[in-house]
Amino acid sequence: MTQRDQEAKYFRAKERVENIKKFYTGVLSYVIFIAFLAGLNYWVDKWNYPWFLWAAFGWGIGLVFQAVKAFGFNPILGKDWENRKIQELMKEEEEQKKWK
Repeated sequence: MTQRDQEAKYFRAKERVENIKKFYTGVLSYVIFIAFLAGLNYWVDKWNYPWFLWAAFGWGIGLVFQAVKAFGFNPILGKDWENRKIQELMKEEEEQKKWK
């Protein structure tokens, strides 16, 4: 394995760790803010209409997409689809250079 391959793997891993960290920060923010909104909702109208659930639902959808990105869950394209596609495109580029 070349130095360039090692560096590429390192940067991909570093990016993934950053995405995971952002996800966990987002979850913590979600819990704190939704708890605050729930408390405010109770204080204002004693659960007559739980409007805080709209914010919880909308933000929750965003967290799901963030989790998919952070943990690489992609049931449609498979677990290592991105890496396989990168290797395929790099191989095609190398073959095109040989013919020039």
